[in-house]
Amino acid sequence: MTRADEIFERFPDFIREFIYTNTWESLRPVQMAAAHTLFETDRNLLLTSSTASGKTEAVFFPILTELWDHPSSSIGVIYIAPLKSLINDQFFRIEQLLDQSGIPVTHWHGDVAASHKRKLLENPRGVLQITPESLEAMLINRSNDIPRLFGDLRYVVIDEIHTLTGTDRGNQIRCQLERITHLIGHDVRRVGLSATIGDPQGAAEWLSAGTGRETDVPLFDEGKIRWRLGMEHFYVQNPKATQSKDEAEKDHEELAEAPAMLDAGYEYMYDCVKDKKSLVFSNSREETEYLCATLRQIAHARGDRDVFLIHHGNLSASLREEAELKMKNQEEFAVTCATVTMELGIDIGRLERVLQNQAPNTVTGFLQRLGRSGRRGQPPEMMMVFREEDPLPNTPLPQLIPWELLRGIAIVQLYIEERFIEPPMKKKLPYSLLFHQTLSILAAQGELTPAALAAKVLALPPFASVRREDYKVLMISMLNNDFLEMTEEKGLIVGLAGERLLKSFRFYAVFKDSEDYTVRCGSDEIGTITTPPPVGDRFALAGRVWEVEELDISRKLIYVRSVEGKMEISWPGDFGEIHTRILERMRQVLTEETVYPYLKDNARARLDMARHVAHNTGMHEHSLIHLGGYSWCLFPWLGTRAFRTLRRLLKKHAKQLGISGIEFEGCYYITFKMEGSGDFELIRRLCRIAEQGIDCQSLVEAGELPVFEKYDDYVPGELLRQAYATDRLTAPLVEKRLHDILEQY
Repeated sequence: MTRADEIFERFPDFIREFIYTNTWESLRPVQMAAAHTLFETDRNLLLTSSTASGKTEAVFFPILTELWDHPSSSIGVIYIAPLKSLINDQFFRIEQLLDQSGIPVTHWHGDVAASHKRKLLENPRGVLQITPESLEAMLINRSNDIPRLFGDLRYVVIDEIHTLTGTDRGNQIRCQLERITHLIGHDVRRVGLSATIGDPQGAAEWLSAGTGRETDVPLFDEGKIRWRLGMEHFYVQNPKATQSKDEAEKDHEELAEAPAMLDAGYEYMYDCVKDKKSLVFSNSREETEYLCATLRQIAHARGDRDVFLIHHGNLSASLREEAELKMKNQEEFAVTCATVTMELGIDIGRLERVLQNQAPNTVTGFLQRLGRSGRRGQPPEMMMVFREEDPLPNTPLPQLIPWELLRGIAIVQLYIEERFIEPPMKKKLPYSLLFHQTLSILAAQGELTPAALAAKVLALPPFASVRREDYKVLMISMLNNDFLEMTEEKGLIVGLAGERLLKSFRFYAVFKDSEDYTVRCGSDEIGTITTPPPVGDRFALAGRVWEVEELDISRKLIYVRSVEGKMEISWPGDFGEIHTRILERMRQVLTEETVYPYLKDNARARLDMARHVAHNTGMHEHSLIHLGGYSWCLFPWLGTRAFRTLRRLLKKHAKQLGISGIEFEGCYYITFKMEGSGDFELIRRLCRIAEQGIDCQSLVEAGELPVFEKYDDYVPGELLRQAYATDRLTAPLVEKRLHDILEQY
């Protein structure tokens, strides 16, 4: 009997039947590895394998086998996912698996009916699928019931773990698990799942922190890369749908030669997904809304059927679910414009193509989005389309470079050449989460002495780097601002301001949100927007334009009617960080002569032009370029965090360096004014400063209040500045890069 046969024989009948039904001829390597760890060891497991490789089933087959062989007297498994849509998707998949087992599965988040949740509370068994926010609510409001609900808990499965490491939300989960462990009196095995982990060992340490268990990280040979990938570029002002002949899209050749009715780039995107079941990704909700409205506009102008759907976090649950169901339905044709909400592991069956508007920010994002297509044995397929303003004769040098195109190429090449994926970020001083967990623990447990509260909170793994004296500063501030109150017995309880926060369901989430207004058209809920427009004004949402008919400010409701057209909309948000390796590879793209086979004619021509500009201006050899007069431009080729550090270093020492008028664009370049032509002298002075050691704390001004996370407004400024210097600035990369630039002379 083979090893695979031995494992298969251990599975109960309902799992074997599921395997037969899905016509799987043999267990996959990922399923074998998961079974080995979960059946034969007591270690945690981090399972990282490509999208659609069967990771979910791989871990649930042995976990459910244990629940079948030795039923749990409480909830046996907690499955935590970052998105409601992912939980909904996995709920139906696991429900099918458990159909004949008698083991119940319950999904629990804000959109699930109370009656569904009540059944679990009355009879806690089986598998609970839950968001971090709902788990937080449970810990606060049902603290005394936790031993009954989870007393015989065996496993915690955390899906899409790469989205959680290094974030407040991920650290919130670690706090929750530690608190549950304390309340039920025993440690629980943890399983992490992801298709894209850049530093598996770092992620394993994050997963196992506080458990005292080692974590297995099985590695798999993913084999040869098989992709269908293309990139094309368009100038916005050029009316020709094909700005250079594109031989690769023969099926739309006649149409491509004609002038575009609306916008050449957008019409090309439309043709890319025409008659193909597709996902169209953009990097923000604004771009997603505008692109969806534009594609609908093109369909209307051509007399085609409107098959365009939209999916992002500000839409109502019903609209998101409609998009998910239509994409899963193999009998129905649809195209969905989406943000990161469709990037994660929702199984939408056979998808013909992914279209990416501009470049993703990360290799992780690229792989996740590409992995949405090509399931059922077909290679993944993605087209990236880039649009930019046509440069004028007097356009400055930095704006002659197609930064988005370079980033797209760099991301692809990094993975092809090195299998590079960004490592998990680490956050040492999560003060916003520290504020949140202080209130959460007090609300759940009642009065505690300051020493007991500090002991409980600082023992949680995310706060390992927080000094006791700094936590004391936070507690004093919370007392002074009525978030905490001291009793006559010198104990701490939640104060009036803290009670106000706790009364809102928004408290359970540690990610920053806004006081959104709900948009309704008749009885249909459309979604939410941040600021209510006046009656009669129009705005875009769900890929359509709405006119405000009535405002109910007290209930935060906006009543609208649908009108024709398209408009832009703006949400506040943080678009994430770009890794230094991507910037370094972008420089190589600009300086090497490689012809990338996935570039189509326009994109290849645009890259050739950029390389010509780089060669003629000296960018291919030097990082500091004279733009004429007193204007200079520095191309440091550093990622977001290091670029931010360098920018602050220049600003702090501007007078000493003899520079002024510092401006920057993303993390691509910094421009400034400097008299004379002392480029060597400037770099030499900067290197001298760096050689003395860059003190990141000194780069944060005394009066600065760097507010980023949800509860930063309630954290003392001195702690915020300390956290900014520690977690958002980095000196070593800057010191090394300045030395490298000096060597160019």
